[in-house]
Amino acid sequence: MNTYERQQLILQRLKEHGKVIVTELAQSLDASEGTIRNDLTALEEQRLLTRIRGGAIPFNGSNMMLPLFDSRVHRNAESKKKMARWASELVADGDVILLDASTTAYHMATFLADRQDITIVTNHIETARLLNSDPTKRVILLGGHLRADGLAVTGDIAQDILKGLRIHRAFISCVGFSMETGLMEADLEEANLKRQVLQSSSEVVALVDSSKFGRVGLKSFAAVSDITHLVTDDGISPEMMQTLRHSNIALTICGESSVQSLMPQYHTNGHYRIGFANLSEELAFSIDVRRGLERAAKASDKLDIIYVDNNLDGENAIRLADELINRGVDLVIEYQIDELAGNVLMNKFKQHQIPVIAVDIPMVGATYFGVDNFTAGSMAGRALGQWIRAHWDSRVDYVVVMEERRAGPLPGARIQGQLSGLEEMIGTIPDDALIFVDSGNAAQTSYTHVLPVLSQLSPISRVAFVCFNDDAVIGVLQAVRELGFANTAIVGQGADRQIRAEIRDPHSPVIGSTAFFPELYGQRLIEIALRILSGAPLPPAVYMEHHFIDGQNIAEFYPDG
Repeated sequence: MNTYERQQLILQRLKEHGKVIVTELAQSLDASEGTIRNDLTALEEQRLLTRIRGGAIPFNGSNMMLPLFDSRVHRNAESKKKMARWASELVADGDVILLDASTTAYHMATFLADRQDITIVTNHIETARLLNSDPTKRVILLGGHLRADGLAVTGDIAQDILKGLRIHRAFISCVGFSMETGLMEADLEEANLKRQVLQSSSEVVALVDSSKFGRVGLKSFAAVSDITHLVTDDGISPEMMQTLRHSNIALTICGESSVQSLMPQYHTNGHYRIGFANLSEELAFSIDVRRGLERAAKASDKLDIIYVDNNLDGENAIRLADELINRGVDLVIEYQIDELAGNVLMNKFKQHQIPVIAVDIPMVGATYFGVDNFTAGSMAGRALGQWIRAHWDSRVDYVVVMEERRAGPLPGARIQGQLSGLEEMIGTIPDDALIFVDSGNAAQTSYTHVLPVLSQLSPISRVAFVCFNDDAVIGVLQAVRELGFANTAIVGQGADRQIRAEIRDPHSPVIGSTAFFPELYGQRLIEIALRILSGAPLPPAVYMEHHFIDGQNIAEFYPDG
């Protein structure tokens, strides 16, 4: 199937189902997730669909979108999308949330694709239409009379319905905000409805871009004391930021290249600002690390977090280090892939006496936290060897090593460990049977690099794969399925959520993966950070505990998926 044919199929499925999901398309179209993302980006540039996290929806969410709302959606769209994306991170699996009729809340709906078992209450027709295309979501559209613009319902009926509901978290916007009047609306019925939203909700998240600070509306519907969390952009003044923080409000401030997560500040002593430079916001593993860090920081009243995205790029990491330094951080958690960039980063932070925790990729002078690489690798290697002994009588034609050359020798030890564990089980592997391929730390790169290599081998060959991470596994899976290799065995590193369905499938060539438990990184990282900041002693390296996850024990560690 060529690119044009694949993209036409994507558009056909979008027309039929109202939404497409990257992982589902990759499986059904026999393409890598990276290829599908590239297709969606190309189709979005042609204004044929709209990208959302994890997939896409029809352009503008619906071909029936009203012109007035269409123009509002595209006004300051990038700023609204960033606010919406980070507001969506406050939504957990199983939540009951309310989204108001604002365009920011509409954008927020596009970032909820990977949340499970959530219920969304809304009075906005387009938001309900968009979310209703996802069968994994429950959507409740409030009743009432249709507003004059045809976009939302309001009135006494909607308020009466709300009185019988309990909302975990309401996301609401406004036309104006000040410390004296709180959140204001221009429409009386809309203000009355939002007043009832407050009474029905445990938490209230205000979506207020900085242009609305100081503006006046017709009626106030929420005092400052009613707000739990406020999401805005970096146009907010430092004075307003400090005033809000001393008013028991958590703040998320979305800038062009960084996001500040600021907890209410009751006191100044012992309150720290931590920078977190994430590996990539496109990888499931690093997203889970960041989400765990957010949960852990929220549980502490001592920490503000400044988030940036290294995007798997050493030069980008160096540029963003300057931003973190300029933000006045007390400590940096650096998660980046380029060994050579590490020396430059450490020099920058050292000049400003900023301590560093290096996640998974060591940097000289930083406290290391993460994978015990050789141990994690040897677990997978031994498991692969045991499988080969049982199924191939200890004989293998080729061992393909999906490595990550940028990471340096210490993370490379997980590859060394896999080969050592494998040879422990099946004996020495001849040099001419070993094939080394650069995985690039990404599924698409792995697929692109391994495909021509496998094309030179016979599809009846017995081929074993050891992989630097589970993104490499995804790329390998795409290649072996595309080429029709029937005798393959694959082990990974990470046991990411993206690979667990393959581990559960008894017909998959994925034997298993060594679990790194990224969802637990955050709590450990915060504990280490607080110890460093308090001057408590620490070893130079702190490791996660690892387990090899396969089809026999996956339910023990991940019973829910």
